[in-house]
Amino acid sequence: MFRSALRRSPPGPHHPPAARPPPHPYPHHHHPRFAVPHHPRGVHPARRPPPGHGRPDGDDAGQRVNLAEEAQKVNNMLLIGVPAAFSPACSATHVPGYINHPRAHEFEMIGVVSVNDVFVMKAWGETLDPAGTQGIRFFADPTGKFTKMLDLTFDGSAIFGGERSKRYAMVVEQGKVKSIAVEPDNTGTDVSLAEKVLGA
Repeated sequence: MFRSALRRSPPGPHHPPAARPPPHPYPHHHHPRFAVPHHPRGVHPARRPPPGHGRPDGDDAGQRVNLAEEAQKVNNMLLIGVPAAFSPACSATHVPGYINHPRAHEFEMIGVVSVNDVFVMKAWGETLDPAGTQGIRFFADPTGKFTKMLDLTFDGSAIFGGERSKRYAMVVEQGKVKSIAVEPDNTGTDVSLAEKVLGA
Protein backbone atom coordinates (compact mmCIF):
# COMPACT_ATOMS: atom_id res chain seq x y z
CA MET A 1 0.00 0.00 0.00
CA PHE A 2 1.11 3.54 -0.51
CA ARG A 3 2.20 4.82 2.86
CA SER A 4 2.62 8.43 3.82
CA ALA A 5 6.14 9.69 4.40
CA LEU A 6 4.88 11.78 7.30
CA ARG A 7 5.26 10.36 10.77
CA ARG A 8 3.95 11.64 14.07
CA SER A 9 6.48 13.45 16.19
CA PRO A 10 7.07 11.95 19.64
CA PRO A 11 5.01 13.66 22.33
CA GLY A 12 6.70 16.38 24.38
CA PRO A 13 7.20 16.20 28.13
CA HIS A 14 3.91 17.96 28.82
CA HIS A 15 1.87 15.98 26.29
CA PRO A 16 1.68 12.26 27.14
CA PRO A 17 0.78 9.94 24.27
CA ALA A 18 -2.89 9.24 23.70
CA ALA A 19 -4.23 5.95 24.95
CA ARG A 20 -5.86 5.23 21.59
CA PRO A 21 -3.95 2.59 19.57
CA PRO A 22 -2.47 3.63 16.23
CA PRO A 23 -4.77 3.22 13.22
CA HIS A 24 -4.63 0.09 11.10
CA PRO A 25 -2.39 0.64 8.07
CA TYR A 26 -5.25 -0.24 5.72
CA PRO A 27 -8.36 1.97 5.69
CA HIS A 28 -10.66 -1.05 5.32
CA HIS A 29 -10.47 -4.66 6.41
CA HIS A 30 -12.32 -5.76 3.29
CA HIS A 31 -10.64 -4.51 0.16
CA PRO A 32 -12.44 -3.59 -3.07
CA ARG A 33 -12.46 -6.00 -5.98
CA PHE A 34 -10.10 -5.02 -8.79
CA ALA A 35 -10.67 -7.47 -11.60
CA VAL A 36 -8.61 -8.59 -14.57
CA PRO A 37 -9.94 -10.77 -17.40
CA HIS A 38 -9.32 -14.50 -16.85
CA HIS A 39 -7.81 -13.91 -13.39
CA PRO A 40 -9.91 -11.58 -11.17
CA ARG A 41 -7.57 -9.50 -9.08
CA GLY A 42 -8.06 -7.42 -5.92
CA VAL A 43 -6.04 -4.39 -4.91
CA HIS A 44 -5.93 -2.77 -1.52
CA PRO A 45 -7.09 0.86 -1.64
CA ALA A 46 -4.37 3.47 -1.63
CA ARG A 47 -4.20 7.18 -2.22
CA ARG A 48 -2.22 8.52 -5.14
CA PRO A 49 1.40 8.73 -3.94
CA PRO A 50 4.09 11.23 -4.74
CA PRO A 51 6.96 9.84 -6.84
CA GLY A 52 9.14 7.50 -4.81
CA HIS A 53 6.43 5.93 -2.67
CA GLY A 54 5.52 2.25 -2.71
CA ARG A 55 2.91 0.42 -4.76
CA PRO A 56 -0.46 -0.91 -3.56
CA ASP A 57 -0.86 -4.52 -2.56
CA GLY A 58 -3.07 -6.91 -4.50
CA ASP A 59 -4.38 -10.43 -4.46
CA ASP A 60 -5.62 -12.88 -7.05
CA ALA A 61 -8.76 -14.92 -6.50
CA GLY A 62 -7.19 -18.22 -7.55
CA GLN A 63 -3.64 -17.82 -6.42
CA ARG A 64 -2.88 -14.99 -4.05
CA VAL A 65 -0.69 -12.25 -5.52
CA ASN A 66 0.73 -9.21 -3.75
CA LEU A 67 1.39 -6.44 -6.25
CA ALA A 68 3.89 -4.79 -3.93
CA GLU A 69 5.82 -8.05 -3.86
CA GLU A 70 5.44 -8.39 -7.62
CA ALA A 71 6.91 -4.92 -8.01
CA GLN A 72 9.92 -6.05 -5.99
CA LYS A 73 10.41 -9.04 -8.28
CA VAL A 74 10.60 -7.03 -11.49
CA ASN A 75 12.72 -4.07 -12.47
CA ASN A 76 9.82 -1.97 -13.69
CA MET A 77 6.10 -1.74 -14.32
CA LEU A 78 3.85 0.59 -16.29
CA LEU A 79 0.20 1.22 -15.34
CA ILE A 80 -1.97 3.07 -17.85
CA GLY A 81 -5.26 4.55 -16.64
CA VAL A 82 -7.98 5.27 -19.20
CA PRO A 83 -11.48 6.81 -18.98
CA ALA A 84 -13.26 4.13 -21.01
CA ALA A 85 -12.57 0.94 -22.90
CA PHE A 86 -13.33 1.14 -26.63
CA SER A 87 -13.38 4.96 -26.62
CA PRO A 88 -11.74 6.44 -29.75
CA ALA A 89 -8.80 8.10 -28.00
CA CYS A 90 -8.11 5.08 -25.79
CA SER A 91 -8.38 2.57 -28.61
CA ALA A 92 -6.71 4.48 -31.43
CA THR A 93 -4.05 6.56 -29.68
CA HIS A 94 -3.37 6.11 -25.99
CA VAL A 95 -3.01 2.36 -25.42
CA PRO A 96 -1.72 1.48 -28.92
CA GLY A 97 0.92 4.16 -28.46
CA TYR A 98 2.39 2.11 -25.62
CA ILE A 99 1.87 -1.24 -27.33
CA ASN A 100 3.77 -0.05 -30.40
CA HIS A 101 6.41 2.03 -28.62
CA PRO A 102 9.97 0.77 -29.16
CA ARG A 103 10.66 0.97 -25.42
CA ALA A 104 7.60 -1.05 -24.37
CA HIS A 105 9.71 -4.20 -24.20
CA GLU A 106 11.78 -2.59 -21.46
CA PHE A 107 8.87 -2.99 -19.00
CA GLU A 108 8.48 -6.36 -17.37
CA MET A 109 4.79 -5.64 -16.75
CA ILE A 110 2.32 -3.30 -18.47
CA GLY A 111 -1.25 -2.97 -17.21
CA VAL A 112 -4.25 -0.97 -18.43
CA VAL A 113 -6.80 0.10 -15.79
CA SER A 114 -10.33 1.36 -16.44
CA VAL A 115 -13.59 1.77 -14.54
CA ASN A 116 -15.33 -0.86 -16.66
CA ASP A 117 -16.57 -4.37 -16.02
CA VAL A 118 -14.39 -7.42 -16.54
CA PHE A 119 -16.22 -8.56 -19.68
CA VAL A 120 -15.72 -5.22 -21.42
CA MET A 121 -12.04 -5.19 -20.51
CA LYS A 122 -11.60 -8.76 -21.72
CA ALA A 123 -13.20 -7.93 -25.07
CA TRP A 124 -11.19 -4.74 -25.38
CA GLY A 125 -7.94 -6.52 -24.65
CA GLU A 126 -8.73 -9.11 -27.32
CA THR A 127 -9.41 -6.28 -29.77
CA LEU A 128 -6.16 -4.42 -29.12
CA ASP A 129 -4.03 -7.54 -28.79
CA PRO A 130 -5.91 -10.29 -30.68
CA ALA A 131 -2.95 -12.66 -30.70
CA GLY A 132 -2.28 -12.10 -27.01
CA THR A 133 1.42 -11.67 -27.68
CA GLN A 134 2.00 -8.15 -26.35
CA GLY A 135 1.92 -9.13 -22.68
CA ILE A 136 -0.45 -6.28 -21.77
CA ARG A 137 -2.83 -6.94 -18.85
CA PHE A 138 -6.25 -5.30 -18.94
CA PHE A 139 -7.58 -4.62 -15.42
CA ALA A 140 -11.24 -3.88 -14.66
CA ASP A 141 -12.09 -1.63 -11.70
CA PRO A 142 -15.89 -2.00 -12.00
CA THR A 143 -16.92 0.05 -8.97
CA GLY A 144 -14.04 2.51 -9.25
CA LYS A 145 -12.96 1.91 -5.66
CA PHE A 146 -9.31 1.40 -6.52
CA THR A 147 -9.23 4.48 -8.75
CA LYS A 148 -11.04 6.57 -6.13
CA MET A 149 -8.49 5.67 -3.49
CA LEU A 150 -5.78 6.85 -5.87
CA ASP A 151 -7.73 10.13 -6.16
CA LEU A 152 -7.81 9.66 -9.93
CA THR A 153 -11.55 9.65 -10.63
CA PHE A 154 -13.62 12.38 -12.25
CA ASP A 155 -17.33 12.91 -12.85
CA GLY A 156 -17.96 11.56 -16.33
CA SER A 157 -21.74 11.37 -15.98
CA ALA A 158 -22.43 13.52 -19.04
CA ILE A 159 -20.62 11.10 -21.37
CA PHE A 160 -19.97 7.85 -19.52
CA GLY A 161 -22.88 7.79 -17.07
CA GLY A 162 -20.81 7.97 -13.88
CA GLU A 163 -17.38 8.36 -12.36
CA ARG A 164 -14.44 7.25 -14.49
CA SER A 165 -10.68 7.12 -14.28
CA LYS A 166 -8.64 10.08 -15.36
CA ARG A 167 -6.20 9.34 -18.13
CA TYR A 168 -2.75 8.72 -16.65
CA ALA A 169 0.47 6.77 -16.92
CA MET A 170 2.37 5.53 -13.84
CA VAL A 171 5.95 4.29 -14.07
CA VAL A 172 7.15 2.00 -11.27
CA GLU A 173 10.80 1.05 -10.86
CA GLN A 174 12.07 -1.47 -8.31
CA GLY A 175 8.86 -1.24 -6.31
CA LYS A 176 8.77 2.56 -6.20
CA VAL A 177 6.58 4.97 -8.15
CA LYS A 178 9.01 6.93 -10.28
CA SER A 179 6.50 9.20 -12.00
CA ILE A 180 2.80 9.76 -12.64
CA ALA A 181 1.56 11.73 -15.65
CA VAL A 182 -2.11 12.73 -15.29
CA GLU A 183 -4.03 14.58 -17.98
CA PRO A 184 -5.04 17.99 -16.55
CA ASP A 185 -8.42 17.89 -18.32
CA ASN A 186 -9.00 14.24 -17.30
CA THR A 187 -9.54 12.77 -20.76
CA GLY A 188 -7.14 14.49 -23.15
CA THR A 189 -4.17 12.83 -24.80
CA ASP A 190 -1.11 14.90 -24.08
CA VAL A 191 1.10 14.41 -21.01
CA SER A 192 0.20 10.73 -20.63
CA LEU A 193 1.03 9.75 -24.22
CA ALA A 194 3.74 7.16 -24.74
CA GLU A 195 6.08 9.58 -26.47
CA LYS A 196 5.79 12.01 -23.54
CA VAL A 197 6.29 9.36 -20.86
CA LEU A 198 8.80 7.08 -22.59
CA GLY A 199 10.31 9.50 -25.07
CA ALA A 200 10.00 9.77 -28.84
